[in-house]
Amino acid sequence: MPSSQPPLAAPRELIDDIDNRILDLLQQRNRVVGDVIATKIRQSLPIFDAAREADKIVRFRAQAVERGLDAEWAEDFLRMIMGSSRDRQSHGDFPRAGSQPREVLLVGGAGGMGSLYRRFLERSGHRVRVLDRDDWPRVAQLAAGIDLAIVAVPIDVTAEVICRLAPHLPADAVLADFTSNKNGLLELMRQVHPGPVLSLHPLHGPDAPNLAKQLMLACPGRDPQRSQWLLEQCRLWGMRIKIVEADQHDRAMHLIQGLRHFTTFLHGSFLRQCNLHPEDILDYSSPVYRMELMMTARMFAQDPQLYADIVLANAERRSLLLEFLEHHRALARIIEDNDREAFITEFRDISAFFADFAERARRESGYLIYRLSERFA
Repeated sequence: MPSSQPPLAAPRELIDDIDNRILDLLQQRNRVVGDVIATKIRQSLPIFDAAREADKIVRFRAQAVERGLDAEWAEDFLRMIMGSSRDRQSHGDFPRAGSQPREVLLVGGAGGMGSLYRRFLERSGHRVRVLDRDDWPRVAQLAAGIDLAIVAVPIDVTAEVICRLAPHLPADAVLADFTSNKNGLLELMRQVHPGPVLSLHPLHGPDAPNLAKQLMLACPGRDPQRSQWLLEQCRLWGMRIKIVEADQHDRAMHLIQGLRHFTTFLHGSFLRQCNLHPEDILDYSSPVYRMELMMTARMFAQDPQLYADIVLANAERRSLLLEFLEHHRALARIIEDNDREAFITEFRDISAFFADFAERARRESGYLIYRLSERFA
């Protein structure tokens, strides 16, 4: 007598059982991760161990191949698990740099970046005070006896705030900032404060779920050994630290931030002028354009004053953007003249400029595009 059970019921039930066991194992893994975190806190070890993770990935890929599984898929799976572990760590305590907690003043500590770093500093055992716009009558009291002051305010008022704060700082306190312009600002901090100076630029936003693998650029200003504990604290949070000169930093930021954000601004503005609503074009978009559209729209979900300060930061950056527009006007002649050969020649010249990086970019962006289409198609 034929079974009344659908032909796929039994294998699907088995798959569901396997999936449930995977979840049970992940739950067990989380408990072990909790023990690892506790040990790292007691022994002041970094949250993110790059060497351990790299070794783990190599071994996991090989073990996957031995079982007839795809190594790329296995690496993705492991990275998601490890990323989840790091996110989980961000909700608990962190190792502390040094045996004693530091007294920290966060100027702008109620803002996005200030609030984020306040949480990480406090969970590392440091004592944090906040100076916001209504707290200036108490600035002397808040600054008394501190080891570190971090200025995390909008770029357009950073210099003014530093000048207002500096007379109240202890001479041996570290004065630091969180802005994306370094040259004039670093010199200003050295002028108004006789003690240690360190200019920082966290390359992430206030919505970062954790600081592991995030990049912190650091421009030493004075007495770098006195601020070494702060960089060590960043390493304990799992951050990558890159020491750079102010000139080198600002030249890079003209392209990485100024030009990139301006081209995004142009793209969004032209879509608005053409009345091309995202909802109307998503259904016709390739995964590549969907990703580009998302990155454009992402910027316009944020603070326009922040991006105005970044794009219009200084005369040198504005000059670069005007040069960029002039270059585009020259390229526009290719379109005006319908010059196919000129387009191909320019394309080949650009390809030669990017050289081997173009293939790397195609491979890495292909990975992102595939994951995006898998998740949101």
